Amino acid sequence: MSDPYFPIVERVSPGPGRTVYAYFTDGSIRRYDMQPHIDRGGVFAPLADEGFFRERLTVLNDTVAWDLSGPANCLDIDPFTVYEAPAVADPLEDVG
Repeated sequence: MSDPYFPIVERVSPGPGRTVYAYFTDGSIRRYDMQPHIDRGGVFAPLADEGFFRERLTVLNDTVAWDLSGPANCLDIDPFTVYEAPAVADPLEDVG
């Protein structure tokens, strides 16, 4: 019996609109759409700014996150939630 996989994000890349490509340690790549969260506002409101969304996107706590004003003030998404997003091919492979 194998141990269940605990999703760990190794790197992230912004996608079109308010999507994020999350690269996991198991080799899978997931495309996660943040737009529904942003539409709700609240803590997600800063991500409505495209520059902020792209420039502050990072990996913190082994998951997709945005550095709002330093590591003590970040917005991160549960890695299990991101892992449930659709698996996709690597969008960076076609970049030449």
